[in-house]
Amino acid sequence: MEATVIRTGTEGKTWGGGNEPLKASYGKMMMWFFIVSDALTFSGFLAAYGFSRFKFIDSWPIADEVFNHFPFLHGVDAPMYYVAFMTFILIFSSVTMVLAVDAGHHMKKGKVTLYMFLTIIGGAIFVGSQAWEWKNFIQGEYGAVTTMGGNVLQFVDAEGERVAIEDFVAELPVTRVANQRNNGIWFSENETVSEYTIEEVKAGFAANEDILIRTKMFDENGQKTILSREESLSKLNAEAIGVVQGANLTHNEYGPPLFADFFFFITGFHGFHVLSGVIINIIIFFNVILGTYERRGSYEMVEKVGLYWHFVDLVWVFVFTFFYLV
Repeated sequence: MEATVIRTGTEGKTWGGGNEPLKASYGKMMMWFFIVSDALTFSGFLAAYGFSRFKFIDSWPIADEVFNHFPFLHGVDAPMYYVAFMTFILIFSSVTMVLAVDAGHHMKKGKVTLYMFLTIIGGAIFVGSQAWEWKNFIQGEYGAVTTMGGNVLQFVDAEGERVAIEDFVAELPVTRVANQRNNGIWFSENETVSEYTIEEVKAGFAANEDILIRTKMFDENGQKTILSREESLSKLNAEAIGVVQGANLTHNEYGPPLFADFFFFITGFHGFHVLSGVIINIIIFFNVILGTYERRGSYEMVEKVGLYWHFVDLVWVFVFTFFYLV
């Protein structure tokens, strides 16, 4: 029994049916479908971040103060320098991926190997840098105290520069009892996890008259509000209930808890994509070395993973813009 063939009049045109719609192979089409669906996912995340930031527009942390670390330069204020370096590395790896795809079109195995290797190195540096950023974000640098209303109070000197809690905290002769199952669980009973108590912070603050409190609210000049010495003492004694250092999913020294939640979720989700891309690129890299695609007579697989890698780079440009710059 013969199959019936129906003529649509589109044969030979750009979309003429068959197994290569839009002149793209099945593998390429599936990669584009994945990219579009993943782009919608990231769009939803960034939209949620935008709505949350707008809700806390008067108290959202200043990125230049949060991401101001640089490796091997402890104590040096380098706002956004390392994040910019990470971005440059990832964009440069996208350039080497383009060169690898172009070399594959010309069946130049040696150049494909070289450029794939450079792409892998760039991706590995980015993932390692992101892990380093996470470490600093979680550990924190200055510390702060939390209030009964869930706000954060930070400490500054007379010039408005941040002061770390460890620089003025007082040591009180108290016996600390670690929480056990019979006297509470730290993550549900304690306000924060810190090596200092709120009593030690209050005593140290009272003994250092040059230190003031800075709230998370912005003033009319777009700067965080700094209280007078009398207002600082009154607010600290009346409202402070806990000490926070660094960030986790419930408390952070930078501002609203949502800031840390979005940081972990969005950058972590993107980092997972980059790590996946590095692993896939390593597999393709070894296939190139083994001559797999040379025998096939086509380096299309390199082009397909290149599409994924360019997508990951493009997403980071939006994450960098919305989360770090705006």
